[in-house]
Amino acid sequence: QVQLVESGGGLVQAGGSLRLSCAASGLIFSRYAMGWYRQAPGKQRELVALITSGGMRNYADSVKGRFTISRDNVKYTVYLQMNSLKPEDTAVYYCNTGTTLGTPTGNWGQGTQVTVSS
Repeated sequence: QVQLVESGGGLVQAGGSLRLSCAASGLIFSRYAMGWYRQAPGKQRELVALITSGGMRNYADSVKGRFTISRDNVKYTVYLQMNSLKPEDTAVYYCNTGTTLGTPTGNWGQGTQVTVSS
């Protein structure tokens, strides 16, 4: 059974940074594209960043140049480094396995709350 556990969220001022982690188990991690998604209150969940099994990265336009996705196939962990945070980045952040186009393919974990104050 695949399990994804997100951590690293918190409250930060605008312009600050956070690093999110997602620990995976129950799958051959290196074979999967992994994505970070977020859902703000009253909005649909959206793809933030994706890293393929081969290490190719894609980002939503709203976070390009500010966020960096990376993975550690030994630790079965995917990271999201978030810099220059804005209030509009406030959301619950989730990780998931995904297709190369970013369509989520697994079950959702509990997510981690990111709140950016102005």
